[in-house]
Amino acid sequence: MTRHVFLIGFMGSGKTHWGHILAERLGVPFLDLDAFIETGEGKSIAAIFEVLGENGFRALEREYLHRVAAMPPTVIATGGGTPCFFNNMPWMKQHGTTIYLKTSPEILFGRLKNERMQRPLLKNLSEAELRDFIRERLEERGPFYRRADFIWENPGDERLALEKIVRLLDK
Repeated sequence: MTRHVFLIGFMGSGKTHWGHILAERLGVPFLDLDAFIETGEGKSIAAIFEVLGENGFRALEREYLHRVAAMPPTVIATGGGTPCFFNNMPWMKQHGTTIYLKTSPEILFGRLKNERMQRPLLKNLSEAELRDFIRERLEERGPFYRRADFIWENPGDERLALEKIVRLLDK
């Protein structure tokens, strides 16, 4: 592998899960962009959001995203909003291969409903509001996500899905 692989998609789509597996399979490092930011700033994403707000966080996110350009080829799990701000999506496409983990709103709701307190954008939402939030944000972010080099839809069988994505990267 000679370029970065950026996994994009909505929160709860499995970017970190699949990123670890894909990096191991490809024999390259894995980087979770949110964890990279937390380590660099010495604060949780939630704390950064509280202090800087979403706009401040997005500027910081862009700064950390651009730092990966100096790294050897790496599988990178981005934040759910990363492709949607500044020129992050064109930048990622220029510096690597982008893969959209397309996940249905129903699956996302099932994964996120018990994680609301750990996610700054979700912490004050009821279940009904969470459903609406997922639907609305997927609609807003869809045009950015769909610009990915590859779209990986609701991966099922882990082994088969992984082999499929590795074949796509070899092309």
